Amino acid sequence: MDDSSALARLDRRVAGCRACPRLVEWREEVARSKRAAFADWTYWGRPVPGFGPADARLVIVGLAPAAHGGNRTGRMFTGDRSGDVLYQALYDVGLASQPTSVHADDGLELYGVRVTAPVHCAPPANKPTPGERDTCRPWLVQELKLLRPTLRAAVVLGAFGWQAALPAFAEAGWPVPRPRPGFAHGARVGLDGLDVFGCFHVSQRNTFTGRLTPVMLREVLRTAADAAGLP
Repeated sequence: MDDSSALARLDRRVAGCRACPRLVEWREEVARSKRAAFADWTYWGRPVPGFGPADARLVIVGLAPAAHGGNRTGRMFTGDRSGDVLYQALYDVGLASQPTSVHADDGLELYGVRVTAPVHCAPPANKPTPGERDTCRPWLVQELKLLRPTLRAAVVLGAFGWQAALPAFAEAGWPVPRPRPGFAHGARVGLDGLDVFGCFHVSQRNTFTGRLTPVMLREVLRTAADAAGLP
């Protein structure tokens, strides 16, 4: 089985997971009740797998799907304001085929980049519990192991993602320093062939207040792309 087939198989398994009762109940209730603006949508309402090629050189690790974003569309960072910011920046630095991410069949392609999260279900109030994070970690570990042959850099969005991602990198075989490096925007940690970058999350709280600007995001993505050997 080639890496692409193995990753597709993993994505199908992720989408069928029901390991966290609170998250299952929440994501399915949101899919039933919907938001008025999306009343005509059939919500995905399941765990959202990663998105991007199996030979990615750069991985972007977020937090969790949004209730009316990825939980609606079935694709990471698709259909919400955070995704608007992220994919515009990826397009601006030449890593995406288009600047928008509206639905799973909109033709968007990522160039050498895979987008994923440590928690694959939309959580209430966008806050998964530590237990839910730890229960979901094996999915991220398996994904990282499949990406490892080509993976050269990672951008981790936010402190929660950082705290979840570093143990996953360690379990996937990269040597993570102890004590683990702390999160900071612009942080860079070398893990024996993998450069890990910290970036403020593309949440509305950060982008609306200017804590994270488009220029700041593009700078991190461009630096990470260079480290990954992407054009």
